[in-house]
Amino acid sequence: MKNTKNTKQTTIDYFNSTAKDYDQSHDGKFVECMYEDIVNRVLDLKPKTVLDLGCGNGNIIARLQKRLNADYYGLDISEAMITQAEKRLHDVHFMVGDAEKMPYVADKFDVIICNASFHHYPHPKAVICEMQRVLKKDGTLILGDPTAPFKVLTGFLNSAMAHSNSGDHHIYHKSEIIDLLSQEGFQVYGWAKPNYKTFVLNARLS
Repeated sequence: MKNTKNTKQTTIDYFNSTAKDYDQSHDGKFVECMYEDIVNRVLDLKPKTVLDLGCGNGNIIARLQKRLNADYYGLDISEAMITQAEKRLHDVHFMVGDAEKMPYVADKFDVIICNASFHHYPHPKAVICEMQRVLKKDGTLILGDPTAPFKVLTGFLNSAMAHSNSGDHHIYHKSEIIDLLSQEGFQVYGWAKPNYKTFVLNARLS
């Protein structure tokens, strides 16, 4: 089992080192396929307050700001990523912080976006509990993350996580992520796969 502190520090170190050139990196290009789906889901909901959890350099908020007038917040564990986000975007409340201890009051957000960061979290249930706390009772979680086309392949990928140099912790198969969210009080709907390596879903508090 990976050391939690080391997992978080590895994540911080990796994204601090890649922040300036993230969009041109392998990871930056990998996550692009989920952007359009996530943006469209947010637009359909017409929220007034939006949190991008694990916001990175602000790619999704940048796309949303052009099409939706809302109060935007971005939280990321990498200070260098937040620095890049603040350079490119204005009128966004960016903060460096831990998803397990979000610096927000309860019942604050209409929508929480969590794109390509959930697989970095060593304590996913703690993060989901924080999502529940800061999400309005009628709010929506939009979660996108890497996956694998076959359950057995997901297991193989997870066996390699101990050697990740980017802080990857766990890759989720469809049934696993749905069960995890359901156990913590979310009802999942709108499951989709932008490609065979990724998924996007919506979830509401049940």
